[in-house]
Parts: sequence; structure tokens; C-alpha cells
Amino acid sequence: MPDIIHVDLALIDDEFRSGIQVVVDSDGTIERVGPPDATPTVRLGGEALLPGLINVHSHAFQRALRGKTERFAGAEGTFWSWRNQMYALAAQLDAADLRRVCVAAFREMLSRGITTVGEFHYLHHDAGCEGYAFDEVVLNAAAEAGIRIVLLNTYYATGSIGQPLAGAQRRFGSNDLDTFLAQCDRLRGRLNGQTQQLALAAHSIRAVPIHDVVALARQAEQAGCVLHMHVEEQLREIDECRQAYGASPLELLLDRADLGPFFTAVHCTHSTPHALAEFAEAGGNVCLCPITEAHLADGVADVRSLQSEDGAICLGSDSNVRVDLFEEMRWLEYAQRLRLQSRGILRDGAGAVAPCLWRSATRYGARALGVNAGTISAGRLADFFTVDLAHPSLCDAAPDELLETLVFSSDAGAIRRVCVGGKWVVGPDAGRDRQT
Repeated sequence: MPDIIHVDLALIDDEFRSGIQVVVDSDGTIERVGPPDATPTVRLGGEALLPGLINVHSHAFQRALRGKTERFAGAEGTFWSWRNQMYALAAQLDAADLRRVCVAAFREMLSRGITTVGEFHYLHHDAGCEGYAFDEVVLNAAAEAGIRIVLLNTYYATGSIGQPLAGAQRRFGSNDLDTFLAQCDRLRGRLNGQTQQLALAAHSIRAVPIHDVVALARQAEQAGCVLHMHVEEQLREIDECRQAYGASPLELLLDRADLGPFFTAVHCTHSTPHALAEFAEAGGNVCLCPITEAHLADGVADVRSLQSEDGAICLGSDSNVRVDLFEEMRWLEYAQRLRLQSRGILRDGAGAVAPCLWRSATRYGARALGVNAGTISAGRLADFFTVDLAHPSLCDAAPDELLETLVFSSDAGAIRRVCVGGKWVVGPDAGRDRQT
């Protein structure tokens, strides 16, 4: 028999409604949402139910860099000096280390209300640099933690444009595109279909020749999966691309590849308003990672070129220096306020900011990853979390102000339970067998 969840408040279509029952089918999808009409099997008094957050862009292994990159002897740091430290980490990780770090990262995400992660995975090889020993390590870590994962299996072929792989980069690389795609086919046969999907990624224009990016885009469309790529995070990347191809990375993609809603460009920190608007008009997604983009001194993307296009912006935790999508939501707006010296940059037609930020962390993220989640509605995956309405950060919030209070004034401390595919994985009911 299905689980019948009764909750005091539930976020339905960006509005909190009272006295809601959510019926979860045995396959982990939502069967019905509406007023109470049956005896509940789960009663959540004093809590509000929300759709699980979608973390579109993560490098779980980089969590191991926490506390190790904040000293700058002799000179100020840059993205490129940080990258050297990341390479040093990648060069020393073995399978046991990687699994431990990934499990910790994924469990932390769950505790923050993140039910789906898009793991942009390019650390494929162990020290021998043969086979793809680390791909299944990441999948197994996600299964151990209990998070839903879209493994964005990443093609990495060159050290920079036209240059061979060197040093730690060899642990990222594939000999050729056919070898990489054959590994993707093998991995598909090893997925847990309930909570795991495989999609494709091209690391960046530095690491993937444009003809291979075009081939990956065709492959993704044929396979019915999404394709992600780092785009224009650094000015040096743009300069090198212009020297090699006569265009910026995003301009090159728009010219050579047939982009659409299946394609997500990550960062776009230094993209021009014209290119961003053209990309959004084509239906593409842009994943911003405000905490990491500040941490690495990347810069701030021009979101005004995207905000008029419904669903263009989603969010990721990237380096996982801090995992908190509430904070990512805030800084998506706050960085623009600092940049433009104005308030209410990401607002809807009614002038509300919180619903726009919330959609970036939920339904637009679900679209970017190709998962049937992001809202509490019939037919969607039963991925959600609850917040304690008596938590100090929420206790004075009226229902019509609760979303704004959550987004701008609360944090993960208010989260009480987390559910993935109808299974409670965080909170008092974690591990409880579903009713059958």
C-alpha cells in the first residue's frame, strides 16, 4: 500500500498550502497531492514539506580541499594557483580516499535538503591511469549515502587547447571519444535505475576540441540525455579560445553546435550579454555556483541577460567548499546587488525574488539534469524535505512570508527530514521500511 503523508504546510506551485496529503506510490513517485481523504501513515506536525533541492554541479572529491587553500605565501592567489592545489589532491587520491570523501560530500548534501546531485565527474583513473576504476567508486558512494545522482560523465582529452595531458590531468583523460563513450555504455549497465542516471559532459574548451564537443552534443541528443560543460569561467580561457578558434567558447558553441534545453553551460562568468541572450533564447541552461565563483575569484556573471528567459538559471555547489543551496540562492541575488548597486534583480512579474531563486534550486535544476523532480505534484519523484516551523529562524514567519524567510533568513539548521524516492534518509524516520 502507498505511504500517505499528512503535513501542516506544503510548498505547492511556490505557495505554502495547509492541510495537505501527499500519497507516495511503491515505486517512489507521487501518486496524489491534495486535501486529506485517508488515514495517514506519516504525520508531520509542526513541519513544512518542500521539494528536494537540486544540486546541478558538483565535484565531490574537491571537498577534501577544505581548509587547505586559504594561505597565500608571498602573493595573492588566483584560480590557476588554486587549480595546482586541486591537481595535487587528484594525484594522491586512491579509491578508498575517493569513496570516503564522496560519501561525506553526498551525506552533507542530503543533510542540507539536496536530494539530487549532478556529479560532474572527471577524476576517472587511479594512479595507474588505466581503465576507469573511479567511475563506479563515485556511483557506489552515492548509493551508500542514499542520494539521487546524475553522473555527468566527463570527457577530458587535452591539457589545454592543442596540448597533451600532463601530470595529474592524465587521471582525467580518455584516449579518444570512442573509448570514452564505450565506458559510458558499460556504466549504464551498472546503474541503480531507481536513483541513478548517466549523462554526458565535456570538461571545457581547454580540455575538449570543438569537433568532439559537437559529437558529444549529437550523442547526448540521440541518447536522450543532457550534456554539461564548463564555459567561460576565466578570461584566460576566453583569450586562448579566441587565439585558437577566432571566437569565445560560448560564441563557438553557438556557431558550431545545435544547442537547446539538453545543454547546460556552467559558470558563464565572463560571457557577453549578447551571447548569453542568444544562448538563453535557444533554450540552454546556465548553472551558476556563487559560493565557488567567489571562493576562486572567478567573477560575477551577468544574470540580467538571462533572467527574462524562463528556467535559464540553475545552481550548483561546485568545489563543495561549503554545501548550502540556501546560501547559493541568496548569493545568486546578492552578488548582483553588489555588482549593480540595486535590489530585487532576480524578480518575477509580481516583484517577488524568492520564488525565482527557489525555482533555480529546484525545478530548473531538475530540467538541467533531466530528472523528474523539482516540484511536489502527481507523477513526480517523491524527493522532498521538511523544515521545523518552530526553528528560531522560522518561528515568526507567516505562511505567506515563509518562502522569503527560508530563502533569505534561514539555513540547513531548520531541516528536519529528507526523503529520496519515498525513502526517508535523514531524520527520525531515516531507514524506516515503507508500508507495503
